[in-house]
Amino acid sequence: MVNFKDIPPEMLIMEVSSRLSKEIPEPKWVKEVKTGQHKERGPSDANWYYIRAASLLRKVAVNSPIGIEKLASEYGGKVDRGSKAHHAGKGSRKVLRTALQDLEKLGYVLKGKKGRSISSAGTKLLNSAALGVSGKLKEKIPAIEKYI
Repeated sequence: MVNFKDIPPEMLIMEVSSRLSKEIPEPKWVKEVKTGQHKERGPSDANWYYIRAASLLRKVAVNSPIGIEKLASEYGGKVDRGSKAHHAGKGSRKVLRTALQDLEKLGYVLKGKKGRSISSAGTKLLNSAALGVSGKLKEKIPAIEKYI
């Protein structure tokens, strides 16, 4: 059986984001928001919210239990302060909170005392997406079966 940890994260996230785009309604503010204090502009990809939600689902599955502050630092970057040295900046907590709340409503993430963790439905979604991606990988590279 193929596990979600066996598949390259980029391919898994794209597969899960296409599945989540059918289940999660897009918030109104998605077109006008920045994804962190280290960014100058908002994302240029129209599908970025679902990609972020899929990435969050995978990060919660790998690092659970995990909180908003840790996730914000994971999605952060360098803040340009002009001629002064760069400092670390965190990602937008509003984006993370809203995406995690959407995933909780669908039953993929559970909220606990020490942070968020993955539910059995979330693991099932990730593993089924990994199975779909592995089928695409086998079509492209026939000799990959021994590695998956």
